[in-house]
Amino acid sequence: MPTTFQVVCVGVVTIDALALVDRYPTADERVVGDQVSIVGGGPAANAAVVLARQGIPVAFVGRVGADLEGEQAVRLLQLEGVDVSGVMRDPGVPTQASCVVVSKETKTRAISTLAVPPLPSLAEMGSRSLELVAAAGWVHTDHLGFGPAAELLRTMSPSTRPRLAVDAGNPVEALDISLLDLYVPTAESLAAQCGQLPTTEGVEKAAVLALAEGARAVVATSGSEGSTAWWSVAFAPGSEPGRVHVPASTGIEIISTLGAGDVFHGALLSAICRGLDWPQALQQANDTAALSCRALDGRSAVPTLAELITPRQPAA
Repeated sequence: MPTTFQVVCVGVVTIDALALVDRYPTADERVVGDQVSIVGGGPAANAAVVLARQGIPVAFVGRVGADLEGEQAVRLLQLEGVDVSGVMRDPGVPTQASCVVVSKETKTRAISTLAVPPLPSLAEMGSRSLELVAAAGWVHTDHLGFGPAAELLRTMSPSTRPRLAVDAGNPVEALDISLLDLYVPTAESLAAQCGQLPTTEGVEKAAVLALAEGARAVVATSGSEGSTAWWSVAFAPGSEPGRVHVPASTGIEIISTLGAGDVFHGALLSAICRGLDWPQALQQANDTAALSCRALDGRSAVPTLAELITPRQPAA
């Protein structure tokens, strides 16, 4: 069993029931759907799937219940090539699950979900969890994975601890920006975190403030507007600080945007691990996220690297 992975993802894994319908049903109405699927989900888990599919050695650390849903969630990660030896089976909680209805008419989704309790510390999740995170090249967390990961990384020397990336699309409790090598919120949440208005100017000011607080790089996602990166010399010693914006990918038929943000995070870290520069990394992350929207769920249409670099025909 390997002891080190290029990336270890820490956070939420779920089982989701998805339905694709022409339109949302009204109260007590029965609507016949085009698709119904039971799939794996969760921000950190979806990012791990992207990394594995694009050839990055990756492990997932998180918690499931001691139930059939938990075993299914773990098995779906294993089938993608994600190491799951750090997953905790906890008889005290159910596996997190959601029911999602996607409307073709509005291209929106309605979600009913179980409450997600905070994750325990890595020590409580087991010695394997501690081992995986401490030895990683990068640790990628979602909003619930940040706390346990940060607790461990604070005990390690800054010169030897793993690099830390955070998916901040959801509010992150007690977020410490100074710990972050890669801080990736939405443009709106970046502005809010740094006390700015969600305007173009406000987002720019917020990114500069985040870098001043110690983040080595900031990437703000803006959906149909694309993504923007700002970075300091500390992200890559010997380089120059900078900023770059890459427009959103187009020409792709969208079925559902469920999980697209999670996919973007995994693809961005995949590109960084492969040594791509910022314009290339943002382009591949945008493309990967857009291509994932060809399917109802956030995983099945995630492209491999071979597909990502193959010229594609625009949607009809």
